[in-house]
Amino acid sequence: MSFIKAHKKLVSSTIASSLSLVAGVTFAQEATTLGTIDAHAALEKVDTASYTTTQSANHKYVAPLINTPKSIDVISQKLLQDTSANSLTQALQNTPGVTLAAGEGGTPFTDIPYIRGYSAQSSIYVDGVKNATSQNRDMFDIEQVEITKGSSSAISGGGGAGGSINLITKQAHAGDSYEGTIAGGTANYKHISLDANKDFGDGMAGRVIIMGHQNDKAGEKNGAEYNRVGIAPSLTFGLGTPTRGTLSYYYLQSDDLPDAGIPFPTTGGAPYSVAKGTYYGWRNRDFDRRQNQVGTLKLEHDFNDTLNISNTLTYNRSTTNYIATNPDDSSGNIAKYGTIFRRAVSRISNTNAYNDQMALSGQFNTGSIKHNFSTGADWSYQSTDMGIYSFNGFNSTTGLDIQDQSHNANGNGESCQNLSYGYCTTLYSPTPYDTYSDTATAVKNYSTTRSRTVGLYALDSIEFSPQWLLNLGLRWDKFNTDVKYNYALKLRGTQYSAGQRYRSDTDFFSYQAGLIYKPTENGSIYTSFATSANPVGVDQGDGSDSITNNSQANSLKPEEARTYEIGTKWNILNNHANVTAAVFRTEKQNTRIQIDTSGYANIGKSRVNGFELGLTGDLTDRWNIATGYSYLNSKLTKASPFDARSLAGQGQALPFVSKNSATLWTTYKITPKFIVGAGTQYNDKSVVSYLANNNAPKYVPAYTVYNAMLKYKVTNNINVQLNINNLTDKLYFTNAHYHYAMQADGRNAVLAINFKY
Repeated sequence: MSFIKAHKKLVSSTIASSLSLVAGVTFAQEATTLGTIDAHAALEKVDTASYTTTQSANHKYVAPLINTPKSIDVISQKLLQDTSANSLTQALQNTPGVTLAAGEGGTPFTDIPYIRGYSAQSSIYVDGVKNATSQNRDMFDIEQVEITKGSSSAISGGGGAGGSINLITKQAHAGDSYEGTIAGGTANYKHISLDANKDFGDGMAGRVIIMGHQNDKAGEKNGAEYNRVGIAPSLTFGLGTPTRGTLSYYYLQSDDLPDAGIPFPTTGGAPYSVAKGTYYGWRNRDFDRRQNQVGTLKLEHDFNDTLNISNTLTYNRSTTNYIATNPDDSSGNIAKYGTIFRRAVSRISNTNAYNDQMALSGQFNTGSIKHNFSTGADWSYQSTDMGIYSFNGFNSTTGLDIQDQSHNANGNGESCQNLSYGYCTTLYSPTPYDTYSDTATAVKNYSTTRSRTVGLYALDSIEFSPQWLLNLGLRWDKFNTDVKYNYALKLRGTQYSAGQRYRSDTDFFSYQAGLIYKPTENGSIYTSFATSANPVGVDQGDGSDSITNNSQANSLKPEEARTYEIGTKWNILNNHANVTAAVFRTEKQNTRIQIDTSGYANIGKSRVNGFELGLTGDLTDRWNIATGYSYLNSKLTKASPFDARSLAGQGQALPFVSKNSATLWTTYKITPKFIVGAGTQYNDKSVVSYLANNNAPKYVPAYTVYNAMLKYKVTNNINVQLNINNLTDKLYFTNAHYHYAMQADGRNAVLAINFKY
């Protein structure tokens, strides 16, 4: 794959130039202590030496976390570093109650988290701004990850039935600092990240972070490969003054050879039992190339110590271009012949998104009652041009059958009785280097989806006394989306003509309320209620919420969910650690379901009952811990009568929900220079899809995986860190879709040199 080889050269050159930069700048500096970030910095300084976080970086959380009546898990910078988490997928493995799914033809390799049983694919944010385009997010520019659990549209807008994810980026700050990581490991692992912050004086500071990464999939011979580079500069002015601004840019480019997964039996059950590391991809055909760019301008002004106004303007451009293998057994080739069909899935998409958020926040008193508030307005516009590859050639007059194009290249069907048919390979000994001779023709912009959103919100934390607080929130959203088909095509069995267009125009309210009782200053007990709304088209064509006909566009209301929660939070050990517990119920009462061959209605219902426990922080000056447990009892209470698979799941657990899940990561400082760490992750069995005719459902088996870390402090500024993941080399699956499940990485080791000046 010449492009991948060229991209590896790009990664290597990035690493080489970065090393030159750090040699010429970083090590020329005298070892200094990081400067304290000014109280008026663009972003409050995060304590990178602790797992504990007491305040959300999202200004919409108007009270400290202990006084916020929601379950909010924060994955700190220290936890990201200690676990060597380089992607959002790896980061989310440190919190229970979050599972991962995979897409089929649209988004097979991107971030699709499920929070408390409901998809959060369209509820991912960066610094509070929606960032839900199809992508694999890297952590090189991320300070911390905040996961809000439970319905959250009053905070985030449309989506968020089970929760939302907010990524907090690194910004320029006061004081000079230079830090980075140079790492290598098994499975051809190479990684470098360099982070330089310069205080220019007069309230101005600049920061630039660069990253280069490549690795093969651990445990997979001649299989998936991952390559990416990124850069994130930022410039902040007005530090220490009432008026401040930050201009930042984020760029990530990836060029991967994607994994294909392991197929499920057509009769249900776990994925086929094949050798660890089995790879069904087609190395001479498959590729996955993406670019993501975000430009941000944030301005803020303090009128006084208790009143602040801010405005954040962003532009986001995202491109996707891939052809990948889906190990499809829809025709039952495995049972008949022991072979499998290598179905092609593809996408060519371009997304441009604009967003502006204005917020007024502060404090005021009404008599003896204290208020901490945030109110504001959001505006966004997003346009996505969707395309695909045609393997039969393309005629814009006769049209394109997208489903057929993704299944085969020459119209001969999916029978794999004869392995000379190049799209076929064996189940147990696949051949990834088969010659690929067909011509793939790019059919760009077969449809265009445009969405416009306007939102108004008001949030208030009301303190009646030191013991009693009330948290209130209300948001109104106006959501308009339309899709236009630019060619004649057949999609999921429906024929569209060139110029055909569908529109959806709706508005909705979301709200939340929580009552907090504080028996002591460091503890709280709360009860809360919150709602969410999920309008048609919110996923911009990336998931199941797309507009595909007039029934959806004209008659369907936003899906509504609500969460009831009772919980408690305690800051313990002189605020060095916190303990949380919550009991909750989330109901989705008007899910969109298909009721006949062309009609949909808001009549589906589901619910999730559960509880969670968490302990995070420094138990002693030597012992750190981040651990949690989640129990989710889910149920599909009303399914689609038209979809046999959905109907088979009625009364059963929801797909992609682990009933029991737990995470643990802990480190101990044996000596002032030597630290050991260990962790484990457990996920219960989860159903992927139900099957008709009394067949067993397809499911991902339960698993427990163990990880370890050793760190040695060479000097005050340099340490050496060894992470060993999947110590027992267990075969398990992390995410799945109807046709396949993804094997997790096998045992792997990464040795890193970390420095900080």
